Order: sequence, then structure tokens, then C-alpha cells
Amino acid sequence: MQHGMKAVAVWCGLLVMFLTVSACSKKAVPGQAAYPSAAATPAGPGTGRYTPSGPIDEATWQRLGLRTEEERQRFLQEKDQFQNEDIYFEFDAYVLMDEAKTILDKKVDFLRRYPAVHVTIEGHCDERGTNDYNLALGERRANSAWQYLVNSGIEPHRLSMISYGEERPIALGHDEASWAKNRRAHFVVQF
Repeated sequence: MQHGMKAVAVWCGLLVMFLTVSACSKKAVPGQAAYPSAAATPAGPGTGRYTPSGPIDEATWQRLGLRTEEERQRFLQEKDQFQNEDIYFEFDAYVLMDEAKTILDKKVDFLRRYPAVHVTIEGHCDERGTNDYNLALGERRANSAWQYLVNSGIEPHRLSMISYGEERPIALGHDEASWAKNRRAHFVVQF
């Protein structure tokens, strides 16, 4: 009898652990067929795309069409500026404000100058709202930027998206100033 109770206790413990892990995991927001998801165009080893994190090899410079040191240094400066300039959104919104459109126009110019560059657009939210809601809102924010770039002539195959919801805040406060910094789309260059 005691052995049977131990077995039931072990099974109950395993069930509780499984349910806890399942409940805590984030669920992916279903994508729309109209645009590619980040999963459809992964970066990294074996994909033919380089995500900058160290020195760029000569073959990559050649693929980018940058042969002189001056061209390469200008590219690195422009790439850093491209990645360090996010666009921001109002609370619970994904409509592009005029300031965001101005920044996106600069990103269009960069992408036209460097046609071998691909970009992942990351959608982010503040901490308010449920995980599922924030993942969906982050996706809508990334999609707004994606749509603007495509409508400006950037080829869709060069762009991918991912939503992080509230998972990757850049401001850790719990006030409006911090929340405003976290309601953004961030752009990651790959080539």
C-alpha cells in the first residue's frame, strides 16, 4: 500500500512539473502568409548569412561589394547607426508616427546602398499586458516597419521579423519613461 502511494505521489509530481513548464513557456504567435517570419529566414551558420559579432572576413567584404578600407569603414559606421536607431510606438499601438517614418526613410537609403544586407525586425513591448497579447502586438509593430520598408521598394526576401513581446526590455523601470523606451522596433543587420 505504501509503495502504491509513493508511485502516485511521483506521478502527481511529474504531472505538476510538466504542467508548470507548459504553462510558463511562451507560445508563438501565428504568422501571416503575407510576410516572412524570422523562422523562415534564419541567420547563422549554414544559412549563407553573416550576423556581425566579430571581424568580417574578406569573402564577406567582397560579397558586400566593399573593396577599399574607406568603403568598409563607412559601411561599419552606417551599420552601427542603422542598428542603434529604433523606432517607437504609442501605448497599445502599432501605427507608425512621423518620427518613425523619418527613421525608416534613412533605413531605406542604407538598404538601397547595400543590396546584400538583410535585416531582422524585432518587435518589442512594455511589460503591461499578457504574454500572448504582447507577442501579438510586437509582431504587429514589426509588421508595420516591414510593410513600410517593402512599400518603399525594399525586396521582401531581405526582411524577416520576430516578436519578443516584453521579454527583452532595454529600460528596466516600471514607469512611463521606461515603458516608452520598450515600445519599439529594433533592426538587426545580417549579410
